[in-house]
Amino acid sequence: TGAIGLYNVGQSCCLNSVLQVFLMNTRFTRILRRITVPPLAAQKRNVPYQMLLLLEEMQCGKRKAVSPIALASCVSIYRVQLFVQHDAAQLFLTLWNLIKTQMKRPELVEELSDLYTICVQEHLACQKCFSETKRNSSMLTLPLAVLDSNSHRLRTLEDCLQHFFLPEELTDHNMCFCEHCGRKTPFLQSMKLVHLPQTLTLHLKRFCFRKSDYIHKLSHYLPFPQDLDFNAVLTENQCQADDNEKAAWKYEIFAVIAHSGSTSCGHYCAYIRSLTECKWYCFNDSEVCQVSWDDVKCTYGHSNLHWGETAYLLIYMKKHPQ
Repeated sequence: TGAIGLYNVGQSCCLNSVLQVFLMNTRFTRILRRITVPPLAAQKRNVPYQMLLLLEEMQCGKRKAVSPIALASCVSIYRVQLFVQHDAAQLFLTLWNLIKTQMKRPELVEELSDLYTICVQEHLACQKCFSETKRNSSMLTLPLAVLDSNSHRLRTLEDCLQHFFLPEELTDHNMCFCEHCGRKTPFLQSMKLVHLPQTLTLHLKRFCFRKSDYIHKLSHYLPFPQDLDFNAVLTENQCQADDNEKAAWKYEIFAVIAHSGSTSCGHYCAYIRSLTECKWYCFNDSEVCQVSWDDVKCTYGHSNLHWGETAYLLIYMKKHPQ
């Protein structure tokens, strides 16, 4: 089935969960299988090559789990510390950038970017002279706040997406310098969606600062759908795309990386829908078991269950027309 676990080699649950989400994505592994094998002296330092070796070990063996120690040692060369807790969103970005940098072949780098990269257009409009600047930028995840600007809980994933694309007024100490006005003025900042990739990663910002350096986890209930249509979520003013692009903005859930515990003592696991079997599995380090969608929905969160599993990264896949 390909549902093979990864042994915990010392607080590596975060790394294991992120790796499973990469390696269970057959579109990603098709790219990975075509990399150029690096010279012998560089193999232990090459992240995509070590990922490929791990994938082959997972698929060729008959064991319920394999050890990711060689890959963990490889990424540790690039300041990804071993035996410490990591943040799954940050580790996903770090791993992706290492893979892209070390993949070498331009056509594979382009395919990897197409698979994961989100394109947006940032707008800045002066509220005095109404001059406007636009800038296209790309990102690997949509970082979605789970609280609004008044610190009220957002109720659904769709609410979080709408809030991300709401215009924001930059006033007082946030004012920007306007070249036309020759001074700092209030601005209206907004974001418009230009392009969505095949594999879309949404980051629920469940961790926030309270008071000084205290990081607090927001565990409240926040449902996310199996099917997500961005055309039904965003307004025309929040999109900068043609009809062909927007017609492909229909997604279905592929994976959830969930966090349980507190900010100082937590654990990650991954719920992933097999693209070959269309069955859900829970990857909890070396333990892998088949689960249902109802089990996945248990990661919606609950304010009174701070130690319960709470969805942190949501990965959606584009639907293909029949």
